[in-house]
Amino acid sequence: MIREIFTAGVAFACLSLAPVAPATAQVPTAAPAATEKAAPVISVPEGFKVDVFAAGIGRARHMAVSPSGWVYVALMRPQKGFGAVALHDDNGDGVADQKLYFAKGLRGTGVGIHNGHLYYSTDVSIIRWKLPDAGIPTTKPELIVGGFTRQRQHSAKPFTFDDAGHLYVNVGAPSNACMEKMRQKGSKGMDPCPILESYGGIWRFDADKTMQEQAKAERYATGIRNAMALDWNPYVNSLYLAMHGRDQLAEFFPQYYSPKESADLPGEEFHKVAEGANLGWPYSYYDQHVGKRMKMPEYGGDGKTPADRPGQMPLIGFPGHWAPNDLLFRRTGTWPAHYQTGAFIAFHGSWNRAPEPQQGYRVVYVPMDKKGNITGQWETFANGFAGKGPIMSPRDAYSRPTGLAEGPDGALYISSLVHGGRIYRVTYVGK
Repeated sequence: MIREIFTAGVAFACLSLAPVAPATAQVPTAAPAATEKAAPVISVPEGFKVDVFAAGIGRARHMAVSPSGWVYVALMRPQKGFGAVALHDDNGDGVADQKLYFAKGLRGTGVGIHNGHLYYSTDVSIIRWKLPDAGIPTTKPELIVGGFTRQRQHSAKPFTFDDAGHLYVNVGAPSNACMEKMRQKGSKGMDPCPILESYGGIWRFDADKTMQEQAKAERYATGIRNAMALDWNPYVNSLYLAMHGRDQLAEFFPQYYSPKESADLPGEEFHKVAEGANLGWPYSYYDQHVGKRMKMPEYGGDGKTPADRPGQMPLIGFPGHWAPNDLLFRRTGTWPAHYQTGAFIAFHGSWNRAPEPQQGYRVVYVPMDKKGNITGQWETFANGFAGKGPIMSPRDAYSRPTGLAEGPDGALYISSLVHGGRIYRVTYVGK
């Protein structure tokens, strides 16, 4: 029987500071309860197996797995007053036996393990505890970074680490396209965009230094509307990210975009990001159909005019409004070689494809070699999370892939923030 414990924890006052279809084996994820929508069938490549590792845990976001196999999950909304949960499979059957809540009074998205510590992000801070050998943290949390401004849009602070002791934090832009009149039809864009001074980029910090502030830190890259999905690629020693594209092209500029075009534009951008990179937001977006950066309509574009300002070309432009929410490069070497050095990306779907049916709700794989070259077309790795369609709204989806993490045994964990919150566990059982 699962053991569920809510710990008193420590309340923390933050400083105000074209796809390839692989061969698939369909695996039922759980027996449906009589009173709920039938659980979906998750399809994965042949040789892989899917289990529901945990269910009903709360609105699960990003995850990290310790060397001892404890899965730490950040919760978007507090569960009975707690903003994180620790899960453990005691008997090796692929299902969590322990469910321990902690981080009292907090809510968050980012979670990670570095240098013997468990890191956790709220909307306004990055904190850490000493990583326990088992269970939940018992030490008082330390403030690593504060000074982030609380904002109404894109306030989550996902993060990752490099191999040299740095912490990279996404600071999303509290805006759609830096409009003079926020989300109003026909509004022009502010030029230059003042939002880029403190938002819309990646900031770099010392991962082991306490009491840092964003205002005194280094902006690593700019022109990034909101990058929920980021990870350090250990094979090429570089930061990678997938960015959420802007919304409502047809709604604000119907003279240039039809609803069908708006449902698939702009492309969701996958990038390798070097220091000083400018990805182009808010002055341009990437049109995956023509393979070019295009001028934003707020800045004089008409859907056909190429961009005339700096903006890095993405490695891939995925379909619009799939909403990439996490990115993972595997490190254990326990899966077939094809899946070893490429990028897994979790797409949790978006509201902005309406009135067209929703898309996304899957985990894709981008095959890459150890030099960072993309070696083939991206492919859907795990699908079916949303359940039977049509999915006209994110509320229709049974599960929405949100976070990715790798266990010490090579298992891939996939979180979902809806239907009570659940964690899927994918293992390789083939030869």
